[in-house]
This record gives sequence, structure tokens and C-alpha cells, in this order.
Amino acid sequence: MTSPPRRLRLLLGALLAGTVLSVCPISPAAAATAGDVTGFSQSGNTYNITTSGVARARVTFARADIFRVELAPNGTYSDPAGTDITIKTSFGYSAPAFTDAGTYYRVTTASVSLRINKSPLTFAAYKADNSTLLWSESAPLSWTGSQTTQSLTQGAGEQYYGTGLRLGEWALRGKTVPVKIDNAWNENNNASPAPFYMSTNGYGVLRNTWAPGSYAFTGPSALTHNESRFDAYYFAGNGPGDLKGVLNAYTDVTGKPFLAPLWGFEVGNADCFNASNPNYQGDHNRVGHQVTPDVVAYATDARNKNMPSGWFLPNDGYGCGYTNLAQSVSGLAAKGFHTGLWTSTGLTGMPGEIAAGSRAVKTDVAWIGGGYKTAFTGVNQAVSGIESNSDARRFVWTVDGWAGTQRNAVVWTGDTEGNWDNMRWHVPAIAGAGLSGLNYASGDIDGIFQGSAATYARDLQWKAFTPALMTMSGWGPTNPSTGYNDKQPWRWAEPTLSINRKYLQLKMRLMPYMYTMSQNASVTGTPAVRAMVLDYPNDPVARGNQTSGEFLSGDSFLVAPVVTNSTTRDGIYLPAGTWTDYWTGTVYQGPTTVNGYNAPLDTLPLFVKGGAIVPMWPQMNYTGEKAVSTLTYDLYPRGSSNFTLYEDDGITRAYKTGASATQAVTMTAPASGTGDITVNVGASVGSYTGKPAARGYEFTTHLAGAPSSVTVGGGTLPQLASKAAYDAASTGWYFDGKVLWTKVGSQSGAFSVTLTGATLPATTTPPTGSQPIPKAGWSVLFADSQETSSANNAATNAIDGNSSTIWHTKWNGGTLPHEIQIDLGASYDVDSLKVLPRQDGGVNGRIGSYEVYVSTSPTSWGTAVATGTFADTATEKTVTFAAKNGRYIRLRALTEAGNRGPWTSVAELNATAAQPVALRVAGRTRAELD
Repeated sequence: MTSPPRRLRLLLGALLAGTVLSVCPISPAAAATAGDVTGFSQSGNTYNITTSGVARARVTFARADIFRVELAPNGTYSDPAGTDITIKTSFGYSAPAFTDAGTYYRVTTASVSLRINKSPLTFAAYKADNSTLLWSESAPLSWTGSQTTQSLTQGAGEQYYGTGLRLGEWALRGKTVPVKIDNAWNENNNASPAPFYMSTNGYGVLRNTWAPGSYAFTGPSALTHNESRFDAYYFAGNGPGDLKGVLNAYTDVTGKPFLAPLWGFEVGNADCFNASNPNYQGDHNRVGHQVTPDVVAYATDARNKNMPSGWFLPNDGYGCGYTNLAQSVSGLAAKGFHTGLWTSTGLTGMPGEIAAGSRAVKTDVAWIGGGYKTAFTGVNQAVSGIESNSDARRFVWTVDGWAGTQRNAVVWTGDTEGNWDNMRWHVPAIAGAGLSGLNYASGDIDGIFQGSAATYARDLQWKAFTPALMTMSGWGPTNPSTGYNDKQPWRWAEPTLSINRKYLQLKMRLMPYMYTMSQNASVTGTPAVRAMVLDYPNDPVARGNQTSGEFLSGDSFLVAPVVTNSTTRDGIYLPAGTWTDYWTGTVYQGPTTVNGYNAPLDTLPLFVKGGAIVPMWPQMNYTGEKAVSTLTYDLYPRGSSNFTLYEDDGITRAYKTGASATQAVTMTAPASGTGDITVNVGASVGSYTGKPAARGYEFTTHLAGAPSSVTVGGGTLPQLASKAAYDAASTGWYFDGKVLWTKVGSQSGAFSVTLTGATLPATTTPPTGSQPIPKAGWSVLFADSQETSSANNAATNAIDGNSSTIWHTKWNGGTLPHEIQIDLGASYDVDSLKVLPRQDGGVNGRIGSYEVYVSTSPTSWGTAVATGTFADTATEKTVTFAAKNGRYIRLRALTEAGNRGPWTSVAELNATAAQPVALRVAGRTRAELD
């Protein structure tokens, strides 16, 4: 399969998007305002405002914590969005009477105190105390013939989040964010924008519009949409930092995230299998892809490789189409796979496709690339096509979302490439999407283009801790043999194959955990995958982009992906509480930063929160392969904690009418040291089709020392002498030195387990030294050579934080050695330099032998702190040496690793220093972190 279909997608997307944006010229010079308030009156929940001009405004309270502000510049209100975006705006609330406070009118509810300033008309919102500021306009609402802007003051420590699936960092202070669709899918674009943002002050704003815009979160913030009207909903949390409360209110109005079928949490794959179709725009001769039922052979490969996987989209539009759909569906079903279709032309065939067994839809830019209402309507049609023709749940993927899309579809990052730099910005993009209520956000595993075994393994392992993930085949690297361009996880050679299996098997075992987290999202709006600030809003480190390279997966897991070609991970921030390394059992006391974490290719840095109660299924390759005859609770005791398991049939919409069950589990344990641990497992309350009357329970409790006894109710369980004896027994316990394994047998009601005299693991302080030196103050002091005339290979690319750019010396006329000198911006006790070779597929310029210098003077370098020779590979190289105080680093490349020529190239330089750096980073002010 070749790339013309993608070029068609880009062209159509750009053309369609252009039809929306071209009618919205920017003309800030013509901005007008409403003037002064000349009249204020109340009618029910609405407060009407007249002004000294023709403009009118009104405020409507939907609830004590939700209100709407509208401005009609010409005096006539319009509502082009209608109820498309805001599906619920009436909550039975009766708004209070207003107060004339002299210079302003005030409406005070249990949640907010809204001021309507009289001269000129401006708005400001406070908590109900009328003194704790949420937001205030720094200037009146202004408009031109094509744009309306709200300008807001910016607090010294205020931070902003949201705007949808933004491709990059999620802390937005100081950034200007496009709230528009361009189908470019590059860093700092917005793949599925949402005209919504929220602030650490404890409020959120939805601009109720289909018009594109731009949000400048600078001081003051300028929030613009390309229309001559203003319409915004405001949501108040329960206090500063209550971002979860804001998301709950926002999704009360725009809709809660949908609950996907269980199989939708498994890895899926999209590709064309009907390549012989004359209308297909790709390669007609693809082996194993001639007619749609050929997909069954791929399903067989997956099962033969013992690889978890749940669904296929065995067509991709662009002329591919499908043949014998019912046969394909039944053949896949026999292997435990579900079937969906990827359409580029529309949805007219859905009734017949659903009747044939298709249960998922992926839209594409060829027909929804205009985005906005066009895409939104297409998604609604796909949802209706599934749910009007079956009892199945919606499972739709869309490339162009908007506010409200969270209730209908998975959003993904578009056509991206499989490389380290794309992976770097995907991590904050997918975590940050949850800050707009998007519970299901994804990116193609290892991108749609290019890729490698290493980037595939790294990308899959962290995405296994997100609800939805998919591979896009047909355009990838030739793998595993000539003629194939597939990216299914089972088609790679070792060790990638085993790494993929390891993480997909873990994802399957964690299915009840992730399903519960997503059901919680469907009720509260809090996403399963979270930027750390959602759970730690008052932690100044968690508030900013210092933590944008990691995320929380539900209540219990902290995931810190490796996104460089390296086997170590620096800068892993662990917030307050205890955190257990999932692989080694080491327990860290937060807040702290872990550096130099040992992360070979098969190891994802993964930590579990103290007190975690994690439900796990038996190992299986797809939902329903085995009965859940035994449910495991994986326990990390520390103080008091709880978890409520959610279950239903996982397939139908019967849960919406109450066909579901919950099971509450509580755990009490000492905060440290030795003591009794009690786990109370409640009865499963509720009913659904297929619910077991009873099931076995197993507990895996992470301890440092065995208990003296384990009791269930009034009975004592036998201690077993070996893990083999434990595996063979129906009840009993065994301690392997780190994990206490406990089987309590089949249970049909509530019960409790007590571990008497168990010892918790002691906490560990991360080793000092090797703290990353913040690069914000770095600059290039000198480079003897750089290629800038024919390519942007300037020396500054070596310190720009972007591994896809490179410093390359001049291609012609240069001679070795070459060197680069860096000003760190301050003095540090430098103890290592990390050198990342170019990651663009090129090899020339890799450094061979080298010298490293550290100095307090940019003109007197002294002797080298380290010398050596790098291997001719693309992996990151770390040069360690005795700490030396200095502000300047000098790297000299004496030879080229492969003796290919007189060049030097570097993708990225990083450095570490001794412990004082960590103290300085942790002690930075909130404004500095922002």
C-alpha cells in the first residue's frame, strides 16, 4: 500500500477546512464594545442587560455552578449550535434575585457570585463569598465583523488546560493554542479541538460555537472565535484547583464520555484486505489482502502467536470496500475478534453492515475533513447506525472531534510517523485530552508511516495503559519480511514480539480495572488516563509541563514512558504518597524525582500508588476466551483505601437501564512497619446477563515480611511450602519474599481477609546525583561548524528538546575535530553528558572518539573531564564523570564513528548534575514552573 491515499486525505481535509476558515478574516483594528449598562432585569433564570449601544447581553443560570453569558452585538441573539454541543442545560434550578451593588449588579448562588460591572459592561466571577476570584475580564467583550474576543486577567500562579486533543504539552500558560481543525497532525496542532478550557482557579469555560478560534493564554488571556457573537458557558468547581468538579459540570452539559464495549479496550487493527478491488487506490497485489475474508488468516496468526487482540477494521475506503462481509465477520468471530469498517465515503450502507455483524466505524477526512458540525454529524450518524440496528454499544473512531465528541467517539492523533519525537509529544497529547473530558484518545501504535522495532515496542507498552489503542497497517516499514508493511503486534521478530505480548497480556489482565475507570468517567467526567494535575492540583510540579511526559492510568498507576532511544529514564516525578516500582517492588516516598531509572527495551517505568486495590482477570487473549472463574485483587497496602469494581455484560446497552453490578472493597493497613491488614470484600450488588452466582478470589499482596497467619472470616488458611503447592491448592497462602499469594476459594457474598502481623516494604529515597539540568536557560556559546545554507541543521537544534532536529556540521569543506560549547545558564555540579545521535534514519556524523570539558569560564577549559569512543549506533550515549562545578560544557568530536566523512551530527544533548539541582528544581516558584 502506498501513500497517495494519505495525500488525498490531506488535500481534501485542507480544502474542506479552508471552506470554513476562509470566511473568517482577522481584523482586530475594527473591534467594538457594548459600552455601559443602561438596564438590568430578571426573568426567571435569565438576567437581561441593555447597553448604551445596540448590543444586548444576557446571563442564564442553569445551575448554581453553571451559567451562560451571551452577547448580541446587533441586539438580536442567535444560536447556531443549538443543542448539538450542549445536550442538557436545564437542571430544575431557580435562580436567585440580583443585587444592585452600586458599580455592579451581583447574582450570588451557592457556588458563585457573578458581578456585572456597569461602566463599561464587563463580567467577573467569584466564589459565593464574593471575594475569591475565579475570573475577571481585563477589557470589555469586543467584536469585529468576523471575530469576538474575551480578555481575562491572569493570576500570578494561574495555569490553564483543555482545548481538546492538542498535540503537545497540556499546561497552556504562555501558549497560544489554535482551536481549529487543519488535519496537519503535527506538534502544537489540534487534532480534535474543543472550545473549552479550565483554570487552576477552579473554573472552566465552553464557547458554545462551531466557529474556529484561538486562545492566547498570555497576560491577559485573549480568547477569540471567528464569529460576531459571544456565547459561553461557565462552570465552577468546589474551590481552587477543583478541576474534577469542573469536568463533571462541563460533561453534565456536553455529555459524559461513552462506555465502550469490553472488546473496544483491546488492541485493534485497520487495514485494507480487499486490495484486488479495481477501485482501490493502493497496491492491488498485496499478498494476503486480495479479498476481505483474507483477514481471517491474520486473525489466525495472532492466535498462533498467543497475542491478545480484539478487533479488525478489514477495509479502509479509498476504493477498497469489502467483499463477503458476513463471512469475514463470522470467520473473525470464530477467532475471538469483532469486526468494524473504516469508511471514507459515508454511512449509507450501515443497516446492512450492522446486520452482517459489523459493530464499529472509523470515520475519515475524505468525507468529514471539514470538521466542526460536518464531522460531528458524521459521528452521530455512525452512532445511530450501530445503535438503531442492534443492541450493541457505540464504538466509533473520529479524526475530527469537537466539544461533545467525548459522548460519542474515540479521537486519535491522525496520520503521524513512527519515530521518537512523535512519541514524545503523543504522551502529553493523549493525557491532556482527558483535561477536556475525552476518555478515549489515542494515536496509531508507532504511527501510520515509518517506524521501527524499538519505537513500536516503546509506543505500544505505554499505550497499553490507555483505554483504546489501534494499529494502522499498510504504510509502515517493510516488516517482518519483504512484501509486508504491516504493523500488527504479532508480526514482529523477537524481542519485539515478546515485548508486545507482555504488555498486551498485562492490559488484558487489567481489563476490570480499566473498565471500572472508564465507567467512572462515564459518570463523573474524570478520564481514565489523566494528566497528573487532575489528582494533584495543588502540587506546583504537577501543575506544569515538568510532568507532561508521564501520566496517571486510573487511580492507581503512574506511567513514565521512555520516548528516546535510551535504556534509562530521567526526571520521573512521583507526587505525595508512596509509589511501588511495579517490576522491582522498590517503594519510593513522594514527592520525589527518580533519575537514571533502568529501563531496557522491555521495561516501561511503571509505579503503583500506595493503598492501591487493582482487580485483575485471569490471563486471556480476548474478552470471553475464558470465564472469570477467579478474580484477583492486586494489593499495595498502605493506610486506609477503597475501590469499587464495576461490571456488566460488556457488550449491550442493557447497563443503561440498570443491568450492572458493583463490588466495594476496602483495605486497612498500617502506614508503615508491621501490623494487621484487613481486606473487606463486599457482596456483588446488582445483576446483569452472565453474572456468576459465585467465583473464586485470589489476593496478591505486596509485602516485605510474611504474616503470622491469614484468616478468612473465622477460619485460618493453611500456609503452603512452595509456589507449586500454592498453584495446586484450592485455598491457602504462600509468601515468595515480596508477594503474599492468597486463595480464599469460591465466594458468593461478602467476606473479609485478615493478614496478622504483616510487614510493609520500607520506603526508599532515590539516589542523589544525576539530576537533569533544566534546559530552559541553555544556549549555544560556540559551534565551529553548522549546516544552515542548505538545511536547518543549526547547532541550536542540539539543545531544542526536539529529537527529530539535528545539529550537522557543514557538508563541504569541513574537517574533524568539531566541537560545540554550551552555556547552561547557571553553575552546576555537572556529573554526566548525554548525547543522542541523529534519529532521522541518517548515520553520517555519529560521534566516534570524543572529549568532554566542564568549566566556569567560556575561555579557559582546562583538561577534559572525560574521553572515550562511542559505538556506531543510534542509541543515546551517556558519559559519566566525577562531578565538576561549571556553567559551560564543551563537547569535542575527534572522529566520526563509521569513518564515513569529516562530519559531526547530534540530535540532542542533555546533562545531569549532583543533588543541589534537584533541590533547586523542586523549590522553583509556581510561576517559574508555569
